Amino acid sequence: MSRLSQKHLLGIKDITAQDIHLIFETADNFKDVLNRPIKKVPSLRDITIANIFFENSTRTRLSFELAEKRLSADVVNFSASTSSVKKGETLLDTVNNILAMKVDMVVMRHASVGAPHFLSRHISANIINAGDGTHVCPA
Repeated sequence: MSRLSQKHLLGIKDITAQDIHLIFETADNFKDVLNRPIKKVPSLRDITIANIFFENSTRTRLSFELAEKRLSADVVNFSASTSSVKKGETLLDTVNNILAMKVDMVVMRHASVGAPHFLSRHISANIINAGDGTHVCPA
């Protein structure tokens, strides 16, 4: 099975041409899945993904969640507006508390440019950047 050249997907400037080819090839394969009566595949079975959104988003959060569930991942959603962040808990402390629950991957959206890059240097879980300020936005 092919893998991306990097552990984290933080933006497109750090991925290779081979990574881009792999992403498009994989997307083409999953287009077929969407046209089947059963739209789930076991690709991420036994993987837990935390969608950690420090910034409001509808389309991005729902797109990630739907894709994760169709790949059979266990999904937990975090919203900063209803968390200990409101009491002053740091980004790193918040994410480490979530990772203590045996989360394998983090999809993060944050208003601050570079927040996913910061996390990638401090946590062991894989990170997908779902938008960081005006830097990267998948929409």
